[in-house]
Amino acid sequence: MQATLRLPWKWLLCFLAAPWPSQPEKLFHSRDHSDLEESVLRQAKPVTDLHSAQLFLSKYGWTEGSRKLLAAGLSGNPGLREAIAKFQSFNRLPVTGQLDKATLAAMNQPRCGMPDHQLPGATVPRIMPRGGSLDPSPREHPKWFSALLGRQRPKRSPPRAFSRRLLRWRLVGEGYSSQLSIEEQRFVFRLAFRMWSEVTPLVFKEDQLSPPALVDIKLGFGTGQHLGCSRPFDGSGQELAHARHFGDIHFDDDEHFTSPSSDSGISLLKVAVHEIGHVLGLPHLDQTGSIMQPGYTHPETEFELGWEDRRAIQALYGSCEGPFDTAFDWIRKEKTHYGELVVSFSTYFFRSGWYWLYENRHNRTRYGDPILTPVGWHGIPSHDLDAYIHVWMWGRDERYFFQGNHYWRYDSDNDQAYEEDEQGIRYPRLISEGFPGVPSPLDTAFYDRRTGFIYFFQKSSVYAFDVSRNQVADSYPKRMTDVFPAVMAQDHPVRDLDSAYFSYAHNAIFLLKGNSYWRVVNARDRQHDPSLAFNGLLPRQSISQKWFDICDVHPSTLTMN
Repeated sequence: MQATLRLPWKWLLCFLAAPWPSQPEKLFHSRDHSDLEESVLRQAKPVTDLHSAQLFLSKYGWTEGSRKLLAAGLSGNPGLREAIAKFQSFNRLPVTGQLDKATLAAMNQPRCGMPDHQLPGATVPRIMPRGGSLDPSPREHPKWFSALLGRQRPKRSPPRAFSRRLLRWRLVGEGYSSQLSIEEQRFVFRLAFRMWSEVTPLVFKEDQLSPPALVDIKLGFGTGQHLGCSRPFDGSGQELAHARHFGDIHFDDDEHFTSPSSDSGISLLKVAVHEIGHVLGLPHLDQTGSIMQPGYTHPETEFELGWEDRRAIQALYGSCEGPFDTAFDWIRKEKTHYGELVVSFSTYFFRSGWYWLYENRHNRTRYGDPILTPVGWHGIPSHDLDAYIHVWMWGRDERYFFQGNHYWRYDSDNDQAYEEDEQGIRYPRLISEGFPGVPSPLDTAFYDRRTGFIYFFQKSSVYAFDVSRNQVADSYPKRMTDVFPAVMAQDHPVRDLDSAYFSYAHNAIFLLKGNSYWRVVNARDRQHDPSLAFNGLLPRQSISQKWFDICDVHPSTLTMN
């Protein structure tokens, strides 16, 4: 008889707590292992008649799920007619309440497997129209969101809303697709998570090493009975994917998923972005162009999240805020085919070694930003810029970046910083040499074309530098509160600005600090109200209400552009 090996209980606890080797985790499978068997490509059964339409409407939340009235037919079932009418309205079809060809076509469209009306009585996060302002009143949340806060216990598992900003995700080892390489799959998912990160304070990190319990969102492919899921896939042609409310996303591998560069098949990127929206807490939306529409349409070009999607997700997680290292408008002078000189501008925001181009026409950042500073700006410091100024006057057109005790002149024609300019001046150069009387390091600066002065800010002081005389103007430095007086008492940044710049889009000067900005009174303001002080600061406003979606992303996705 073998002796029993007895281990101290403390040793056993240490053994259990020790990190295990990093291997693809085993997911729970069907007891008979049927979801591990290789399957032949199956086709989904189409919706062709009243019976299959009833099953469809029940599956996607349009009816209560009872099949008792099927025998009565459509004429004897007002509830079914009403469900068809609501489905038609949701899909922008003629509302007839009849199962016509257009309705059947919509029901057979490839789509998400999540219900369109998941929780009766739930409300959709309020959506802002383009150019609108957010309502300052407290946000209204759907009932499932209140349940997450502990005010009531839901009858069903609600869509998951996360309280942390850093979320970890993983493509599970037993859920690889048979159609794309593993690297292609991971690339698509990194890009899909990045698209949500570009418009929210959320940051997504791929995590292949942590224990499964520490991974927030798990993704995988399967067919039929799959990955231990209680909801089997139907085969090629209808349900593309579904999201489980505790962080799992499953894709039907019977579908022909393709990479973003393909013009055929089902775009895995678009489907993944949609399903991630569900895991983050978004329901289906019926707005045209929304990624959260339940039906799939192939993207004609590179798609991006629509205004409705951005406002809906920000109603749950908030908007992206400051601070910024610097912000400015970059002026470009170009000649038309007729030789006419045309001036255009682009707005840029810099923070922590990244930069964003802001599309003023669309009131949002450029798709795919942020980008690492050295990628787009050659020869200037890669991090922690203090200021940018553009001296633009008769006979002079010079651009400078500032950091610490030095400054760099930028050659816009060759898109790089000068090592030596046409006057033989070498860069970087000490600020005290090029701008005598100006201290360093600076907080920020901007050039005011109205006066021909560069305003340098350091702590609570302002130095007005007269460009034509190459010296600090008489009676300067002054306190910031004297040069830029508050229009409303006690509403002033006082000191330590992050950035200041003249915006050609708004024809105004802005001072930025933290999550707030102050606009400087301009000539138009004084025409309407002559009592306003010259260079007065109007009351503070939130940066997120003026400039949308200037959001950080995880560093692992910065090289995807």
